[in-house]
Amino acid sequence: MTRSVIDPITRIEGHLRVEMEVQNGKVADAWVSGGCFRGMELVVQGRTPEDAAQIVERICGVCPVSHAHASSIAGEKAYGITISNNARIIRNLLEGAQFLHSNILWMYNLAALDYVNPLNALTANVADAIDLAQAAGTSMHSDLGALHKKLAAFAKNGQLSIFSGNWFEADEGTAYKMTPEADLICTAHYLEALKMQARASEVSALLGGKMPHVMTSVPGGTMWVPTEQKLDDLKAMVDEIYNWVAETMLPDTMVLATYYPNVLEFGKGCGRYIAWGVFEGPGWPYGDNYIDQMKNRYLPMAVLDEQFKVSDVEESLIDEYMGRSWYKGTETYQSPYFVTEPDFTEYDVNDRYTWVKCPTYDGKPMEAGSMARIFAAYQRKVPFIVENVDKLLVALGAKPGDLTAFQSTLGRTAIRQIETLYVAGLMREWVTELMEALASGDSEYFREPKTITGEGTGFWEAPRGALYHSEKVKDGKIEGYQIIIPSTWNLAPINGAGDHGPLEQALIGVPVEDIEMPINALRTVHSFDPCTACAVHVSEPATGKHFETVTSPWGVK
Repeated sequence: MTRSVIDPITRIEGHLRVEMEVQNGKVADAWVSGGCFRGMELVVQGRTPEDAAQIVERICGVCPVSHAHASSIAGEKAYGITISNNARIIRNLLEGAQFLHSNILWMYNLAALDYVNPLNALTANVADAIDLAQAAGTSMHSDLGALHKKLAAFAKNGQLSIFSGNWFEADEGTAYKMTPEADLICTAHYLEALKMQARASEVSALLGGKMPHVMTSVPGGTMWVPTEQKLDDLKAMVDEIYNWVAETMLPDTMVLATYYPNVLEFGKGCGRYIAWGVFEGPGWPYGDNYIDQMKNRYLPMAVLDEQFKVSDVEESLIDEYMGRSWYKGTETYQSPYFVTEPDFTEYDVNDRYTWVKCPTYDGKPMEAGSMARIFAAYQRKVPFIVENVDKLLVALGAKPGDLTAFQSTLGRTAIRQIETLYVAGLMREWVTELMEALASGDSEYFREPKTITGEGTGFWEAPRGALYHSEKVKDGKIEGYQIIIPSTWNLAPINGAGDHGPLEQALIGVPVEDIEMPINALRTVHSFDPCTACAVHVSEPATGKHFETVTSPWGVK
């Protein structure tokens, strides 16, 4: 049996270590370790809910908007506020811009280099690449001939920047399988994605004052007030992003599936899913029933078991186990009465090995993220999702309705693009709604608190999955605050019952053909789009061989 470690995993947000036991060419056991303590719950003690909505954004520079909104929702529950319809639309637009930025960033600039080898594009035939793009139905917004020449000059210079230090030199046939022409197309899209994610951040900055860490979402609604000029600018940017997403991202997913069908065969995970729902739906407000509100979101709430059976969330079933993490105690705490008392001991996979707590739902590990949201929306019969999921299933050679076909590393990657297209389309609808509201004279964007003492929980979604903020407020000041971020669900360590977390379960069974370059393990980790400090190590007890990477921020060296 071999021990394999990648440390750290790059092309993610933060620090992560993954340690794996490899036996007979497959991962037999795995441990995922988050490498940084955040403790943001402690920072907001004694502050106001308005302060908290701004402070907790600093948890992450990629998904700050989601934290601001989850915190604002919690504050609104405590304050007794239901936000106005205009505030609902503006928040949806601001959240949607962040989702588009994050999904594009993840697909191309974080995960794509697990499949795409830009240096291989140097031998591409440009005419054949154009023919391939047309046959694949993917976009050609770049001059492939000019890009080919630039790549040649870039490689000749020898300073490969972001394309250095990766595993492009891995054994041919086991790692990178795309043709030079396909690599040229996807490299063009990699560079285009840099512009598109920047455009999405421009939308966030227009609505939020700046990005990251927007300033306009607060308990009570929004501080952003639209004008005709602002809405014209917003519409132009939203249309540009939609057109690129529609023409590029799903077709590129099918290109990956063509060259890497084996990546559809591993990385299932725990097979259970949670989605709190995101993007408040039409017909707002829904009254006092928070469950109805979550079910009426454009991407609705659902908890799904191994047979994809849907149930509504029960907050009392959420708990956190501390026994394998660097916190005091071995108890399991039930929502919303969690405890955050850091207590670092040492890294020991047989005891405590991570800063990530271990949340469970009804005592079981649950996967969060885009796949969970799409499964929830499919089972809740959201028309766009049902139609496009079934189309993608047929394209992948599966039957409509067979959601098990997505339970893999590449399936998790593919299904996220349906969400990206859905959100891009919704953004155009929300701009139109806001234009109509402005034309009608509706100018309500903010509402004052009804009380300054209370409790509230914000169930929401970040691009990476289910996000939970809970706070207790007395006389306008926070007495207690708890957060469960999406990656805490996915990167959870072993729980009190001895069950591995979702990513650990997804890694078990992954083929490892080259112990020094466990590319399939890296693909599986990146498919979850983890957000924490991270690293992965590989070792082989039978031979005593050990591999530990030393990395730059851009790739493994």
